[in-house]
Amino acid sequence: MKDLNVAPSMMGDGLVKTYESAGKTAVTVALGDRAIGVLAFVDQARDSAREAVESLKKQGIRTVMITGDTELAAKNIADQVGVDEFQARVQPEGKNEVVNDLKEQGYHVAMVGDGINDAPALAAADLGIAMGSGADVALETAGVTLMRSEPKMIPTALDISKATLRKIRQNLFWAFIYNIIGIPLAALGLLSPVIAGAAMAMSSVSVVTNAMLLRRWKPKNMN
Repeated sequence: MKDLNVAPSMMGDGLVKTYESAGKTAVTVALGDRAIGVLAFVDQARDSAREAVESLKKQGIRTVMITGDTELAAKNIADQVGVDEFQARVQPEGKNEVVNDLKEQGYHVAMVGDGINDAPALAAADLGIAMGSGADVALETAGVTLMRSEPKMIPTALDISKATLRKIRQNLFWAFIYNIIGIPLAALGLLSPVIAGAAMAMSSVSVVTNAMLLRRWKPKNMN
């Protein structure tokens, strides 16, 4: 408004402060160089957002909300969803800096976003998670894209990732254990080619069967 030469006294400063003190984001509307009104906006958290944050906390994950909104507006949403910490009035480029600061503190950072302004932070994070309805640049930058804009899918995605990693480790164990046992026996002449071939087949069957058990995996926090 100052760039448009709208006088501060005409911008409804008192009204702006009233709205902001109520946790709303106030926007002044001007016609030419004259302020004609103030619009107040308030964010509404999704019903499942609090449940998603609680699920993340149960996994031992610290939650931080980064927003360009005012301090009171940010606190209003932070209180609704129960995040551990929030940072308000953060410029688009500032999100990237917040992510890098957390990484420098030794945290492994997962960033969730859906807008163009979130793309740098998604790229800087150890793990970028984009909502399916987000901007194309966010989808392309993120390492994981959720097919629905459902907050509860965030802890679910992390949960299935952990389950998949467990299966990989188990399969590596089964793959190595056959060789660890079989190679010394073969070197000593105690393992016939027929038995060795059968053991190789059993190794493959064990790994594939164990991997297929992931089909039985069910999300813990999704209806």
